[in-house]
Amino acid sequence: MDPLISPLALALERQVGYPPRLVDTIGHPVMWFGRLISFCETRLNTPDRSADQRRLAGIVALGLLLLSVLIVTVGIRTVLSWIPLGWLVEMLVATAFLAQKELGRAVGAVAEGLRASLAAGREAVSHVVGRDPETLDEAGVARAAIETLAESTSDGVVAPWFFLLLFGLPGIALYKAVNTADSMIGHRNDRYRDYGWAAAKLDDVLNWIPARLSAVLITAACFFVPGASPGKAWAIARSDAPRHDSPNAGWPEAAFAGALGFQLGGPRAYAGEMVDLPAFGDGKASLTPSDIMLALLLYRRTLDVLLGVSAFVALIMLVS
Repeated sequence: MDPLISPLALALERQVGYPPRLVDTIGHPVMWFGRLISFCETRLNTPDRSADQRRLAGIVALGLLLLSVLIVTVGIRTVLSWIPLGWLVEMLVATAFLAQKELGRAVGAVAEGLRASLAAGREAVSHVVGRDPETLDEAGVARAAIETLAESTSDGVVAPWFFLLLFGLPGIALYKAVNTADSMIGHRNDRYRDYGWAAAKLDDVLNWIPARLSAVLITAACFFVPGASPGKAWAIARSDAPRHDSPNAGWPEAAFAGALGFQLGGPRAYAGEMVDLPAFGDGKASLTPSDIMLALLLYRRTLDVLLGVSAFVALIMLVS
């Protein structure tokens, strides 16, 4: 793989994103993954199956998804290797699996909506979180947006980049397929507890390093954000992240909380059911649209640090 693919993909996607016209014309790779996941789930995750049968069916479905993605992406990469400057096309395709621009836009829209009214803020945040927006007050909407921004910094940007760096287009596509499967079927309810077991476990494994790397990058970004505390970012990440049920989700969220002096996490409602989650940090809890904008500044500086790291790694690979 050409070492320039990962930094150029980061730089390009951050500025351009995934063109809306492409979404309207051919859809998005995550949408394609979702259709295959749904197709398998409706046929394999049937009520008449036992728990063990559902778990086996989920493993088979995940295997089919990953095999399909691997065959397509390796095929694309092989064809591109025969073409002069084919690595540039691989870089362009890889940008589809990054979410820098859209994540920043969606979270920024929550701040704009919340400044207009609570109802507008709830509507905007409903597009980026799975919890019940109707139960949220202004502070709850702001907190939900910042928590999503923090967690998605890891699984929407850092983790895809990490696997692009290691394995090129097949790596980033396979990671995104697993992450999409986890978001769709990796839930701990009666329907998905067994069927989505494999997707949830594999997602945990793949995100172990990127989640902790994200906390490091967020900590480093604090040096470029007025008022942010790198010391507290890392201290809160180390002390509070292990309290989360997920082995990974707490790391970027706790780092954001410590960096900005916020309190994030805590109980939240999903489909009318309250879920008791740990709180991260002991700072400001009554968050506002201005706090969302501060979190977005930290997010942008984190992307800057990531791009710098990616460029440095590319330079080392080029001269070695």
